[in-house]
Amino acid sequence: MITLFLPINFSAIGAEHLALAVSCYVIVFFALFLLSLVFGILPRLHTRNLRKQMQKEGDEIDTLFAGKMVPGEVSAAIAMAISMYFEELHDQETAILTIKKEGKSYSPWNSKIYNVINFNPVKR
Repeated sequence: MITLFLPINFSAIGAEHLALAVSCYVIVFFALFLLSLVFGILPRLHTRNLRKQMQKEGDEIDTLFAGKMVPGEVSAAIAMAISMYFEELHDQETAILTIKKEGKSYSPWNSKIYNVINFNPVKR
């Protein structure tokens, strides 16, 4: 039989600790599930509302996204232009460090004299 050494004493974990840990994990995963639903459903609802609005106005569905959606190439060109613009905004630094050594004034706090223990042995 192989015994594993675990630094955790499982007998010290009470039922309330286990319940707290399980409830915290459930809350976190439930929140992540809700966020994934929200971010997955909201774009679909938005496009559905756009389609209904365009149908009420009498436009065809094929022309719905023709003027409202931006092609990927245009988005990439805009993102690259913005990135290049922001890179030019800050100065070019040379990354050379200059360290000047300054003379320290006398302070008894860093004096070696006060750190030495004067041991005077008792003569017998």
